[in-house]
Order: sequence, then C-alpha cells, then structure tokens
Amino acid sequence: MAITIIAVGRLKSGPLKELADEYRRRLPLPLEIREVEERRPFAGAERKQREGGLILAALPKGALVVALDERGKAYDSADFARQLAAWRRQSGDNLAFVIGGADGLAPAVLEKSAQRLAFGAMTWPHLLARVMLLEQLYRAHTILTGHPYHRA
Repeated sequence: MAITIIAVGRLKSGPLKELADEYRRRLPLPLEIREVEERRPFAGAERKQREGGLILAALPKGALVVALDERGKAYDSADFARQLAAWRRQSGDNLAFVIGGADGLAPAVLEKSAQRLAFGAMTWPHLLARVMLLEQLYRAHTILTGHPYHRA
C-alpha cells in the first residue's frame, strides 16, 4: 500500500519533527509526505482556497482521498485499522490523507475526499495532526499485523 500525506505547512526541526520521523521510520509501508505552503500573505477564505489548490495539485493520480476534518468521522484505533484495510482494498493501494492549514480545508478538497476523518471533537493544530496521523497509521498497521504495540 502506498500512502501519501499532503499537509499544509512545514515541520521544522524540533520535537514534532522528531516524533513524526520516528513513526515514519517505524511504518514499513511506502509513505510520502508532500508539504505545501502558500507563501503570499493571504488571509482567511482566500488563503484556504489557495491552499486547497496546492493540495489538489499535490494529490497522486487516482488516489482515494481522506480529509482530516474536525467534522469528520471519529474512530477508535481498532476501527480505524479496519477502515484503513477497507480503504486499501477500495483504493487499489493508492491512498492519500490531506491535512489543511490553520483555516481548515477548502470546499474543493472536501468534495474530492471519499471520507472525512476526525481525531475527536477537539480542534488540533495542523502540525500536531500530522504526528497524530502518523502514529495512528503505525498503530493500525500493528493491529492488522498482530504486533503487540496496541494494547487495548
């Protein structure tokens, strides 16, 4: 399975980058992170729209798209693992997760998404959401392969 994460913003050196790199290293699947960033000084809806264009341009052709969105569906880890396996079958092993910027995701990105995924009802910083997604992908992999990492 090939997973692509398209994320607004760049992880700079520090604890979040180290943690993201650690989960990325542990995950024995092809994984690519494509960072996009609107560098011009737009705000609000216009910034979100421009970031949406960058996200859409970065999507792999034919990928099944899952958007991280606070209004999406929340899973426990075991259910997420089962859903990941279903997405894998549905996508032909070409799966993309998208993480918006501080203003969220543009409507065009949400429309392109097969599903919206939430990490609960709280709002999380987009850079932290990337680390959380990587950890949950690793956890899902361990659940699906019978590895003892997940203890529920």
